Amino acid sequence: MLSIRFYISAAIFAITLFLVIRKPGNIGIGYSALIGAAASYALGLIDFSSVVAVWDIVWNATFTFIAIILISLTLDEAGVFRYAALRIARMAGGHGNLLFLFIIILGSGISAIFANDGTALILTPIVYEMLVNMDVERKYILPFIMATGFIADSASLPLPVSNLVNIVSTTFFHVSFLEYARVMILPDIVSIASSLVILYLFYRKNIISHYDTSVLGNPRDAIKSPRIARMSMPVIIVLIILYSVGGIYDVPIAFISVAVAAFVMFSARSGGDIDTVKIVKEAPWQIVIFSFGMYLVVYGLGLNGLTDLMVALLSRLVSMPGPVPYVFSGYFFAMLASGMNNMPSVMLGALSVRSIHGAGYLVYTNVIGNDIGPKFTPIGSLATLLWLHTLDRKNGIKIGYGYYMKVGFIIALPVLTLTLLSLYFV
Repeated sequence: MLSIRFYISAAIFAITLFLVIRKPGNIGIGYSALIGAAASYALGLIDFSSVVAVWDIVWNATFTFIAIILISLTLDEAGVFRYAALRIARMAGGHGNLLFLFIIILGSGISAIFANDGTALILTPIVYEMLVNMDVERKYILPFIMATGFIADSASLPLPVSNLVNIVSTTFFHVSFLEYARVMILPDIVSIASSLVILYLFYRKNIISHYDTSVLGNPRDAIKSPRIARMSMPVIIVLIILYSVGGIYDVPIAFISVAVAAFVMFSARSGGDIDTVKIVKEAPWQIVIFSFGMYLVVYGLGLNGLTDLMVALLSRLVSMPGPVPYVFSGYFFAMLASGMNNMPSVMLGALSVRSIHGAGYLVYTNVIGNDIGPKFTPIGSLATLLWLHTLDRKNGIKIGYGYYMKVGFIIALPVLTLTLLSLYFV
């Protein structure tokens, strides 16, 4: 029997989610989440020890997110990603289908190294502006924009740093960088490949057949800071090496990310051709605040009965034969993420999985469900919220919630299913 505290926690969560979605008075999503967290604390649903426990779970992900976003924004300001987009547009030779393929591959690479939020924040406006400059009709821009938004999440599986969800899980269960990458490389390949095929099949009639490459300009002209641009590839290589070595010695990812971000920012500032103050100001700080506030709200919900319900359900699922537990546990985590956002959802999943013995694969189905499942709804992931916010700022294509959910379900469900099945064979 659920207690009154559970229903109060659920009500606070529902109100907080309403504030995040509707943004009355244009209040930031971070402040909405803090209001919910404050209400939970004031009503005794969480206490100071809860705040400490949540911070212990999320600090690594939080600082890593800040560092990766600062690195990616600096490289973006230097023109690195615009240069890459123009290069692939020229490589496609005016063929729309090839451009569609190349943009998905580029998005996959950015998501892997700079996280799904980086893809949503950086690649979306670049792709949109590039297509507008090529005089592509808006109805033909939509497939590229939807593909960019979708691949941001579905390609965020391979490394712990590819998604905040991944960092929270690997930190909570002490999974090393290399061990995580070893397990998730096949699911990531399956996720990207199935995303590409299903996106293409869905949008094939609305993908431009040809475009004029002469209006693209020289990709080199996109580079604003040659020095920082030359640093980009060595920085990526060093990051991957340090992550791998650090994982062997149990060094938190945040220590490495913050150190490299500080080096990149210092280098950019000393060169004088990049405004690092502007970058810091424009970083999505509301997402950082949102994450911690929402974690506290959902942690209170978990403490007051939801975690026990999840453990009971998952215990039933893991007793089923073959790949069924992999697929259905992933579905469960996906639906949870699509309803409450994947950041608090992955924490609830981790707290529940900890209580179930002999089912280590649940650590990874929790990640997959919370990486891909959020595509069912616009509120499922922070990357999607960033993506929608970016489109609004451009005054370009309007993506309605109804259209988004229809497309999200049609595309995400088969991708999620195939990815979960691939995990079974790892």
